[in-house]
Amino acid sequence: MANAASGMAVNDACKLKFLELKAKRNYRFIVFRIENQEVVVEKVGSPDETYDDFTASLPANECRYAVFDFDFTTDENCQKSKIFFIAWAPDTSRVREKMVYASSKDRFKRELDGIQVELQATDPSEMSFDIIKARAI
Repeated sequence: MANAASGMAVNDACKLKFLELKAKRNYRFIVFRIENQEVVVEKVGSPDETYDDFTASLPANECRYAVFDFDFTTDENCQKSKIFFIAWAPDTSRVREKMVYASSKDRFKRELDGIQVELQATDPSEMSFDIIKARAI
């Protein structure tokens, strides 16, 4: 179903991969891109990949959506996990591309039921590991 605001559709594989990440923990992360007026899966990261692997898979000058499953240990020594939705829109990307991603973000995010933390980043420093960790706790 296309998004009325931006005319964007969401490929079924996006929802299926997200459900696998959420329920089965098959992936550490998923990177999505908009292609031909549709959000599609660009890359999935295996459970043993790190946050650095994830950030390396985001292009330096193109927008992307991403989901990252962050595992951490609380001060009480409890193992926990939070699912992050990251809207990656680097300053160096094209203005039109930024507008399309921004106008489609909320609709796409609603398709992914189970997002716990949202982060908007225009620069790698805005989504550093320390920031992710601080937002998770």
